[in-house]
Amino acid sequence: MTISYIAETAGVSIPTVSKVINGRSGVSPDTRARVEALISEYGYRKVNRSNMMELVFGELEDMWGIEIIRGVERVAREHRVGVVLTEFGSRRDTGEHRIDETLARRPACVVTVAQLSEEQRDQLRAKDIPFVVFDPTTELPDGVPFVGATNWAGGRSATRHLIELGHRRIAMIAGPDRVLCCRARLDGYRSALDAAGLSADPGLVVRTDLTKEDGRTAAIGLLTRAERPTAIFACNDLQALGVYQAARELGLRIPADLSVVGFDDLPITALVDPPLTTVHQPLTEMAAAATELALALGRGEEMPQVGVELATTLTVRESTSPPAGPSE
Repeated sequence: MTISYIAETAGVSIPTVSKVINGRSGVSPDTRARVEALISEYGYRKVNRSNMMELVFGELEDMWGIEIIRGVERVAREHRVGVVLTEFGSRRDTGEHRIDETLARRPACVVTVAQLSEEQRDQLRAKDIPFVVFDPTTELPDGVPFVGATNWAGGRSATRHLIELGHRRIAMIAGPDRVLCCRARLDGYRSALDAAGLSADPGLVVRTDLTKEDGRTAAIGLLTRAERPTAIFACNDLQALGVYQAARELGLRIPADLSVVGFDDLPITALVDPPLTTVHQPLTEMAAAATELALALGRGEEMPQVGVELATTLTVRESTSPPAGPSE
């Protein structure tokens, strides 16, 4: 017998049932009596879970994931909670075999970077395992807890920075349209152009995957056009590193011949030559916030809001400068 079934039968929230089970205040006498009667009737017994939580990835391949792990570990350590790291598998893998292992472990809570299906979310709820979605890639149903970032504002600030430097032919290497944050960054790019009275040239937007190699391929196509862009905004730092490679191959200097802006602000961006101007996405802070929220839900606490977005900021380094010659 699960807490969620008792809550549904009693017509109350799961945190309310948790308060009754754990003898906490904040429940009216009538509600407490109704929940206790159902607990007695159905024979519910509190499960003694181990003091651990789970961090779930689809794939853990690059530096982006390390920043998330750092944030989760920091908060878990403060709360003296252990962390189990799970990788569901490649994009071609549904991850169904992995969710079974998570369900069997019964962690106190889950922070999931992997984008769970509706069925998987329902399976976690059925086991009374609260979860928080990190940086959701698709629209979530109301009430699903998540932590994200202000991607639209980040895309807008990156593009506005290039406009203020005098660039007019600004290309964007966008991510897959199916990914929510990629669409938001592209919309921010378009918004900045529109606000500056610049028309968005569809030929200057290339959609591709969020990898260095795909960034390089997209940049080669853009930079060999008859009228090449003077600046490129990449949807993430890995794509931006691909732009660096393409520029070197074509004999273009950054930023003298081409300005480049990335998105994420991974540690390596301060080490490349020249250091990359990029939108700082507070991945570690986002992961810490997601962990705090997940642990609070695991304690049965009612949260004032289940969706949190942390602000992005532009980090200006040495990969951007005014365009050579008169602006277009």
